[in-house]
Amino acid sequence: MSENKEPGVWEGFKAFLLRGNVVDLAVAVVIGAAFTNIVNSVVKGVINPLVGAIGTKNLDSYRSCLKAPCTVAADGTVTDGIMIQWGAVLGAALTFVITAAVVYFLMVLPMAKYLARAEARRQAKESTQEVMEVTELEVLKEIRDELIARRGGPEPERP
Repeated sequence: MSENKEPGVWEGFKAFLLRGNVVDLAVAVVIGAAFTNIVNSVVKGVINPLVGAIGTKNLDSYRSCLKAPCTVAADGTVTDGIMIQWGAVLGAALTFVITAAVVYFLMVLPMAKYLARAEARRQAKESTQEVMEVTELEVLKEIRDELIARRGGPEPERP
């Protein structure tokens, strides 16, 4: 009797891990985590000082009091009133835009160009193959017609 073996847990886990999407996602997460440090350094080291030329050097210090009186303790926590910290939101938005721009221009755009070139090469190769097949078919038809003509048979109909 032949047993119909179902894949085990480890085989299924191995197949899951070796899928292209899972590996791509893992690489993206690792690169994204490392890249976050670079972007945060750019925002803190370059963007914040540029904004500091206009106001304070730290975007987090930009805030508005929604309900007075707003008192801030020495550690930066709000003890009274309602404080809107729009500088922190602006800093996070700048970090997002910089991250998105770098990912697009350094990763997505070059990969899209590479994939487009690869697709163009594949299509060119397929069209060459198709031309060769058509040419071979025409040669075979000519050979057939020549053989029929030598035998003295009726001329085949041409499409």
